[in-house]
Amino acid sequence: MTTSSPALFGAPFEFILFALMLAGVALFHKRALYVALGGLAAILLYEGFVTGFPTGFGLDALGRHFAHEWVTISNLLLLLIGFEVLSNHFERSNLPDHLPNLLPDGWTGGLVLLAIVFVMSAFLDNIAAAILGGVMARHVYKGRVSVGFLAAIVASSNAGGAGSVIGDTTTTIMWLHGVSPLSVIPAYIAAVPAFLVFAPLGAWAQHRYQQILAHDEPGHPMEWRRVWIVAFILLAAVAANVSANMLSSDGEESAPWLGLALWAAILVTSLIAKPDWSVTKPAAKGAFFLVSLVAAASLMPIGGLPDPSWQTSFALGGLSSVFDNIPLTVLSLRQGGYDWALLAFAVGYGGSMVWFGSSAGVAITNEYPEARSLRRWIVEGWFVPLGYIVGFFVMLLIWGWQPSFSRP
Repeated sequence: MTTSSPALFGAPFEFILFALMLAGVALFHKRALYVALGGLAAILLYEGFVTGFPTGFGLDALGRHFAHEWVTISNLLLLLIGFEVLSNHFERSNLPDHLPNLLPDGWTGGLVLLAIVFVMSAFLDNIAAAILGGVMARHVYKGRVSVGFLAAIVASSNAGGAGSVIGDTTTTIMWLHGVSPLSVIPAYIAAVPAFLVFAPLGAWAQHRYQQILAHDEPGHPMEWRRVWIVAFILLAAVAANVSANMLSSDGEESAPWLGLALWAAILVTSLIAKPDWSVTKPAAKGAFFLVSLVAAASLMPIGGLPDPSWQTSFALGGLSSVFDNIPLTVLSLRQGGYDWALLAFAVGYGGSMVWFGSSAGVAITNEYPEARSLRRWIVEGWFVPLGYIVGFFVMLLIWGWQPSFSRP
């Protein structure tokens, strides 16, 4: 049993600690991991000695709480580190070096690259789509990638996964809790207009920053075995995701099957071509940072959400840019009465507005640490929130508000 938390400015004190943690991440982005770990420790100490955890007081209560969170946390750790190994295989295959000759010249080349990320995310995890998009961008733009274009890559991965139950963690959670895969497909009614807003603007901004130059890298022949390794690892991850969700009967995963399958495929294929294991170190820092945010968000004393409505869904999309969208999705599922397609777009795409608002954003900043500047992400990626507003209201106009009154 927990006690009510003292309120400050009308909010429980845990929210103040969480807000201070996010502010610290924004201000000291070069020390983001240590700020996040310190914030998590402060929340754990406060709840441990003052209000109690969501499941009660004591270490047993804390253990019960994270017994419900460990699959999500383990999956995030395994995926963020594993997809970094995958991107290393992709880069060393030399396929990205040949992309400039395959993409159109001018700003449309960037637009096509974003479209590739959008499509990939519908079939792959959005983390993988964002990481591969970042690798491709580094090669086609000779290492000069603007922060605004990186924000557009993350937005493409999150928008592309919004209508697919295997394309985003939030939609996968909906599927696990009984929402039909067909119910989230209409999210593309919002995702496509959003893409048509942010993608041309992002591509044009990148073209002004650095143009695509058609070239062939001398001495960089295609290494096809690594191309096939990338394909095999991705197929193994997708198959594990689909199988685990179809076999789950109670809405809860018993183990982090997606992450385990990914690493099984990585280890098996390492016998064919050895990956560069050194990339796991920076990836691990990003993974532990995101896990710290997810763990802290899960400890917040949220008893419920406002009554389901399109206004609430719109607000949740904005909130997901700073407050992890996984617990928000779970709370929405427990409450019921939402339009799952509209909510899937809101909480899935909404995290793109801030670099630490989604796992895809955290993953891409492992490759581009300069993107951890909150100011640069917001200023240079201003078209991402514009895409959210346009996409959301286009869907509301065309699709309307179609809530499901039965809880999944």
